[in-house]
Amino acid sequence: MNLDSAKIKSIKGDASFRKFYRAKIKKKSFIIVLAKKEKKKNLLNYDSINKILLKNKINAPKLVFENFDKNYMVIQDLGNKTVFDIFKKKKVNKVIIYKKILNILIKMQDIKLRKIKNFKNNTYKIPVYSKKKIFDEANLFLKWYTPQFIKKNKLLSFRRELKKNIIYLINKIKLSNNTFVHRDFHVSNLMIKKNKIFLIDSQDAVYGNIAYDLASLIDDVRLKTSENIKKKIYQIYYDLRLKSINKENFKNDFEILSILRNLKVIGVFTRLAIRDNKKKYLKLIPYAWKLIEYRMNNNKIFFNLKKFLEKNFSKKVRLKK
Repeated sequence: MNLDSAKIKSIKGDASFRKFYRAKIKKKSFIIVLAKKEKKKNLLNYDSINKILLKNKINAPKLVFENFDKNYMVIQDLGNKTVFDIFKKKKVNKVIIYKKILNILIKMQDIKLRKIKNFKNNTYKIPVYSKKKIFDEANLFLKWYTPQFIKKNKLLSFRRELKKNIIYLINKIKLSNNTFVHRDFHVSNLMIKKNKIFLIDSQDAVYGNIAYDLASLIDDVRLKTSENIKKKIYQIYYDLRLKSINKENFKNDFEILSILRNLKVIGVFTRLAIRDNKKKYLKLIPYAWKLIEYRMNNNKIFFNLKKFLEKNFSKKVRLKK
């Protein structure tokens, strides 16, 4: 593909190291994905996962051209509209759209393919979402967020205690890592083109816990939804999966993973502000705290964690952007 004659315009990016550009050649439009950092993950792995999704009849951006040596690839242009954009409209029926999303989620969870040839003709194998990986991600809360609010002389003992709580919860997870997990499954990563839903930002996909992506969708820090909506989506999903999941084990894992994910999210957003000067995500932290509180209030398994967090992070701190 010759981009010399293309009209190229920078477009809004995401929280990754990638940069995105819209290239127009004659009457056709494409997206250039540029990744100088972590390019294996952001180019090779991303395309590999998209290939797996497409093979399983799940809409994802198709590769048009790649120039890995020059740190970019060209993919299908899906436009600008996400499900999040649709949900911002007041009169939209969210439940109907969520039903379509849940059908995509279940279709994705049924994927059995774990290996595929990437565009360098090497085999890419989807990694397993191990307990260590879950711990390392939750640990981002400790590494980046807590030093902003916990005094230096208390930081070591604080971290030791919170690590104990996190490890306790991880060890209480009951279901096995046997399901395709997108790992960032929320309405901002669901694009709409010609009335079809396309899944993007899939480069971090793993084989993990079946409850993870549902927790990511329902307890999405970017989108405030009512308790009623959260319960409805959960019940619709459960009814669709009725025969294949244990109700108590699934609920247990869903709540634990939601809390651990949102602790991670707070850590990631703080890191983006401090390390990368991307401060726009800080405004989402108070709602991440609310989601953590909401899940902790409904299950005695979180009693110690709830007590510990309330002791160390005041309401004022939790609402701080």
